[in-house]
Amino acid sequence: MIRVTPTIALDERAIEESFIRASGPGGQNVNKVATAVQLRLSLDAAGLPGPVRARLERLAGHRLTQAGDILITAQRHRTQERNRAEALEMLVELIRDAAVAPVRRVKTRPTLASKRRRLEAKAHRAQVKTARSRRADPD
Repeated sequence: MIRVTPTIALDERAIEESFIRASGPGGQNVNKVATAVQLRLSLDAAGLPGPVRARLERLAGHRLTQAGDILITAQRHRTQERNRAEALEMLVELIRDAAVAPVRRVKTRPTLASKRRRLEAKAHRAQVKTARSRRADPD
């Protein structure tokens, strides 16, 4: 089990790793060695709570496949081990973000005093502007 939060743990059997060749520069090594890793998390087998799963699907965006899996690719490093660790960390971070429930906004109303202050400031500003626009009468 991979501990994500104190209450959420991922079943390692729900994660599938496959290694592919990395794209981009890297000389001869990039053509010979499959260092990039594709991490696939099956949401059905992960055993996540319903609300967390729903937020995770929304947060995953383009990484969510038609089959309902999350696909994460890591290819920044030159070794498989570092790419594996990075992909797993990306997945855990994504699940941690999904585990945090959004704070509900509580509607508030402005107080009567704040309404009065706002209107008084508006009136004062209007007076300043009208005083500036008045021209002196020519004699």
